[in-house]
Amino acid sequence: MFKPVLGIIGGGQLGSMLSQAAKKLDIRTIVYCDDKDAPAQHFADEFIFGEYDEINKLKEFCYKVDIITYEFENIPFNTLQKLNDEKKVLPHPNINKIIQHRLYEKDFINKCNLRTTKYVHIKDQKDLEASVDYIPGLLKTCTLGYDGKGQYKIENVNQLPNLKLEFNKEYILEKFINLKSEISVVLTRYGHQRYSIYDPIENKHEDQILKYSEIPAKVENNIIDKSKEWASIIAEELDYVGTMCVEYFIDKNDNLYVNEIAPRVHNSGHLTINAYNVSQFESHIRAVCGMEKIKLSKLFDAKMINLIGSDINLYRGKKLNENEFFFDYLKKDIKDKRKMGHLTILKK
Repeated sequence: MFKPVLGIIGGGQLGSMLSQAAKKLDIRTIVYCDDKDAPAQHFADEFIFGEYDEINKLKEFCYKVDIITYEFENIPFNTLQKLNDEKKVLPHPNINKIIQHRLYEKDFINKCNLRTTKYVHIKDQKDLEASVDYIPGLLKTCTLGYDGKGQYKIENVNQLPNLKLEFNKEYILEKFINLKSEISVVLTRYGHQRYSIYDPIENKHEDQILKYSEIPAKVENNIIDKSKEWASIIAEELDYVGTMCVEYFIDKNDNLYVNEIAPRVHNSGHLTINAYNVSQFESHIRAVCGMEKIKLSKLFDAKMINLIGSDINLYRGKKLNENEFFFDYLKKDIKDKRKMGHLTILKK
């Protein structure tokens, strides 16, 4: 059976884990990244360092691979589009164009007749001051920003004059709901109505960064069914190929809201490496490389703890219990609010 050489754009922890999953399937990987210290170079078969607009380096990368995927959604659309002209990029760059812009993403979800929080487009100070009906809320840049970056929590209108905003950027203001819990659904779409869907994962954030993920989620069965159904609707509408994640809010009345879509493997799904027979990373490799879909089976309930910044020092060299699995992302510099690793604990 022909096994393609897989190109991966982005060399962080997700690129590392995709490379490791590919190795298990005897798939050769080449990682392209604009960070010369990217940790994925320790796990890929080959590493190419270059900027995302460096044409000659991108041509070299493209020549060496058969198919291309990416580890995060903020890669320039033009880069992915140019690569897709030469070699197939999955998920398709048009999907990334929608999802890397928060307003386009929210509009798309609503066109699928799925519920989101109320939101409004903010272009200038006048728009912001006219949007009191959306406060308290969270103001976000429409593009870029993750792990709390480019986000401003607005509790009341008195904060508006003190916000230091750059209106050369676009923003979206999302009204807060009476939040009960947050869950995510990770699924892999292989093609028309062909899915592997992991059970919903319950998530807890600190400083707007994911800190804990746990499976099973403590939610009602109708929420489990609806969250899986909505994720499938989104994937089908996008004609998605590969692993993606849909993040949800649940309010105090058990109403479900789509928060965000991640067109890639996702932090909350890291526990699938140990809790399932097939991880989200292996599922993604199988889907984009046209391989066989393996029926999912949950082997263990599990909890994952993200190790942020100096947390990593507590686990390097630490003796673990047999049900604990430590993942060090091998990032060169320890920084505040930077994901440095994670710990998965399987429940007996």
